[in-house]
Amino acid sequence: MAQYTPMIQQYLSVKAQYMDAFLFFRLGDFYEMFFDDAIKASQELEITLTGRDGGVEEKIPMCGVPYHSAENYINQLIEKGYKVAICEQVEDPKSAKGVVRREVVQLITPGTVMQGKVIDEKENNYIATITDFNDGTYGFAYIDLTTGEGQITMITGDWLDVVSEIYSVGAKEIVVSANHSEQQLQELRDRANVTVSVEEDITIPKVLYETSNLLEQTKLKDTLGRLLQYLVKSQKRSLDHIQPVVYYEANQYMKLDIHSKRNLELVETIRTKGKKGSFLWLLDSTVTAMGARRLKQWIERPLLSKVEIENRLNMVETLLKNFFIRQELQEALKPVYDLERLSGRVAYGNVNARDLIQLKKSLQQVPIILGLVEQLQNSYADALLQNMDPCESLFQLIEAGINENPPLSIKEGDIIKDGYNEKLDTYRDAVKNGKQWIAQLEMKERQETGIKTLKIGYNRVFGYYLEVTKANIHLLPEGRYERKQTLANAERYITPELKEKEAIILEAEEKIVDLEYDLFVQIREQVKTYIPKLQKLAKIISEIDCLQSFAQISEEYQYTKPEFSNDRKIVIKEGRHPVVEKVLNSQVYVSNDCYLDSESEMLLITGPNMSGKSTYMRQIALTAILAQIGCYVPAQKAVLPIFDQIFTRIGAADDLVSGQSTFMVEMLEAKNAITKATQNSLILLDEIGRGTSTYDGMALAQAIIEYIHHEIGAKTLFSTHYHELTSLEQSLERLKNVHVSAIEENGKVVFLHKVKDGAADKSYGIHVAELAELPERLIKRAKEILDELEHGHKSNEPPVPTKEPTIRTDEDAGQLSFFTVVQEKQDRKPKHTTNKQEEDVLKTLQSINLLEMTPLDAMNELYRLQKLMKSKI
Repeated sequence: MAQYTPMIQQYLSVKAQYMDAFLFFRLGDFYEMFFDDAIKASQELEITLTGRDGGVEEKIPMCGVPYHSAENYINQLIEKGYKVAICEQVEDPKSAKGVVRREVVQLITPGTVMQGKVIDEKENNYIATITDFNDGTYGFAYIDLTTGEGQITMITGDWLDVVSEIYSVGAKEIVVSANHSEQQLQELRDRANVTVSVEEDITIPKVLYETSNLLEQTKLKDTLGRLLQYLVKSQKRSLDHIQPVVYYEANQYMKLDIHSKRNLELVETIRTKGKKGSFLWLLDSTVTAMGARRLKQWIERPLLSKVEIENRLNMVETLLKNFFIRQELQEALKPVYDLERLSGRVAYGNVNARDLIQLKKSLQQVPIILGLVEQLQNSYADALLQNMDPCESLFQLIEAGINENPPLSIKEGDIIKDGYNEKLDTYRDAVKNGKQWIAQLEMKERQETGIKTLKIGYNRVFGYYLEVTKANIHLLPEGRYERKQTLANAERYITPELKEKEAIILEAEEKIVDLEYDLFVQIREQVKTYIPKLQKLAKIISEIDCLQSFAQISEEYQYTKPEFSNDRKIVIKEGRHPVVEKVLNSQVYVSNDCYLDSESEMLLITGPNMSGKSTYMRQIALTAILAQIGCYVPAQKAVLPIFDQIFTRIGAADDLVSGQSTFMVEMLEAKNAITKATQNSLILLDEIGRGTSTYDGMALAQAIIEYIHHEIGAKTLFSTHYHELTSLEQSLERLKNVHVSAIEENGKVVFLHKVKDGAADKSYGIHVAELAELPERLIKRAKEILDELEHGHKSNEPPVPTKEPTIRTDEDAGQLSFFTVVQEKQDRKPKHTTNKQEEDVLKTLQSINLLEMTPLDAMNELYRLQKLMKSKI
């Protein structure tokens, strides 16, 4: 350290405390970064990298951003998952002895950022914590610093359950202890896409003790303590808006693991990672930011309580029946500001006068909303209204104190209304009347001197003055005018009267700005006392907004109120996939039925690719989720059980992040379902086993079906291309075959998208390849090969014995043969002998690794070998 200049030593000393963050080090009007921070920031922010003398021979890498535009650069870094420590000058440079004292005043991270483009108004910005108690349980808590709301629970299970919960709430940052393995932390970064921070202190900070007043378990307090300690240490300011955390049991809600949420595209699409095209996109007809965030929370946590579900459904039904009230309610909700995030900004001390006007306008709407909800005459609505405080006194405070159109800055004046403060009114009167007096004095001096060009002016250096051109100086009376400044063509003077009035006016103008700022801060502190009431009001308004959104969607797409069965029966008449239906817009959606009861627990679905098997499976799951969040469903009739969990394995994709193949991903997701599902769960498995050899795949698929059928008994939809599995309907009494139908017209396949009883008769694979417009020559060749495989070789060839493939688990089981020649075991006499060319072809076939070849390469090689065989006949 001694080799560096005192300022660089100070920088390094501060940086040592924030090694995982960019240190924005205040130097005058810039935030500067040095060493590795400068190199990395210059790349990430695309700003110029320079150097600075720091007491060593080589210049120290340096880059910087202007103080006034720093927020944009900070937001860019936060969006990329970085942290930024803001280091300010905390003493006046004029009075500093040596290097100006500097301290970090705030650590801005993805989970603690309060404003800017990083914050999506329709999404929560959670920071979470996880504590591993090494007994199979984990403490989990999360808080949205922008709104102050937080929840806490205990998770019993494995690390995947933890990752799924973090993914579920959409946390941007996770606070952990240092004893987690690097593998676990990396999995959090990769799968849940979070920034990881470390905090060891688990004591509840005294300033936030109220947030834990409902917690009794030591484990829960330790978990919350870690998160609160991190927030207090990083933010270094008031956190009064943080509400008491709410404890919830994981079994209060339907469990949806990370795979199911992704496969069902609940809040984002798999392909674009965007909201458009997702389940959330379909349902979001909310008109407030608070309502949009609440909707996302409801989608990610469907209810299990039949009473709570039916309360929401009855409210939706009431809103549907009262069309005009619902329309008026939507209009009344539109001007409502984001009360939750406004409360956070009030507590943080960064709210301005315009924000308070927005708050006033929001509160102005509350009585209107109350009146409209009262007209609904619904018991659930009445319960909401009982807890609704319109905060009339807060409205009156802002109405009396804040101007309607205040400036953006709170230090420019013109914020406080006339009549709010007597002292302020006196100052304003002095300024107003003083300026009138100045104008009258100017007129008086012109008359007395006869100088029509005489004028009174003002500047910051000399204050008020009388200006007379040099041609008229001889007209001034002697003794009363005191020369103040000489110009090229004029002289400037002052008089005792002018100086006296100047003192009054300037003092008043200066004190007005300071007094207005003080009065605004006082009003802001009074608003702070209303934060708990505002947060409660925000929750009720957001709930009303969600329910009107459900009613709007249900009416627009003609959804039906679902019923709930006690015998686990599923009856869906004319069901549709809600998102696909919206995307198709004016096109007709082919609806389908689904019937499952105690005698048919499983559907084995066959049918060609692109026929709609996966869509059918997803629509059953989304219908169940819609019902359990309290919304109507896309069907003519729907009777459903209340599912405790939904597991899905739909679509094939390699997990490149963890280096797992398609087949491994299949097996892991299948394992998650069959080890955690209960009889009250819903399982969707799409073409399990296709990622390996035919025999292996069929064997695993059959074993999984049998295990679910015998051991779990969950309602299950299983799609497959292994037509041999359809024979299981004869041996598994609760399994039923269905297929998605298609017909062939003029050599082309037409998908009917209709689910019918029984197994499919064909797969239409080559027809699908034709639709994909593969080369005509390739399609023709594929048809030839298919014909040979289905009907044997040329008619003039002797028939070769064939063998029906069966699922075998012994060591002799292998890949299904593409040829009709069956290699007999050595201890059996062969049906015919092969010549040398045939033996060579067989050896070549045995040496080929089909799994490492593309389909086109495999077909070309097959064609070459067949051509070779034909040439030798």
